[in-house]
Amino acid sequence: MKEEVVDGPKKKVLTYEDYLRLEDDKRYELINGRLIEMPAPTTEHQIISKRLFILLERFVGKGNLGLVLYAPVDVILSETTVVQPDILFVAAERTHIVKERIFGPPDLVVEIVSPGSYHRDRYEKFSLYEKHSVKEYWLVYPEYRAIEVWCLKDGKYALHSVAAGSGEVESCVLKGLKVKVEEVLK
Repeated sequence: MKEEVVDGPKKKVLTYEDYLRLEDDKRYELINGRLIEMPAPTTEHQIISKRLFILLERFVGKGNLGLVLYAPVDVILSETTVVQPDILFVAAERTHIVKERIFGPPDLVVEIVSPGSYHRDRYEKFSLYEKHSVKEYWLVYPEYRAIEVWCLKDGKYALHSVAAGSGEVESCVLKGLKVKVEEVLK
């Protein structure tokens, strides 16, 4: 008698259209067709986000360089990938991608990493942002008082700037922008 191997049930790959049809008030991201519920951020997360947003907004506004936004805002990277970065920047010449949502990769994305989001931010989103050509990716680690700035070089991220405890990081997209760790992670 021949044994049959039966696969388990296949998980449905969700699309942007499915995402738009969600009828609750919860916050979600759609990563490669997988729906991920996003818990409410902590107060520490929000304080860090506010500090960094203000620094970026001042710099960008001074030079009229583009648009800085903060979560929650949907960034549609593909039919099966919708993310909500903590902070994002879109250069002035690319603001056509900003509609009721962001349709395409921002120029710079910031994720504030919590213990529960470490794998997703450091590995899954890192790969997604790299694949979709986000030019610069900041990872902010409150637990370690550290910031990493990754820049796209030949289609791959390379560590451009890092500081922990003290010191500053520098942007490659926003030329001249330097951020002191102690201004953001007090």
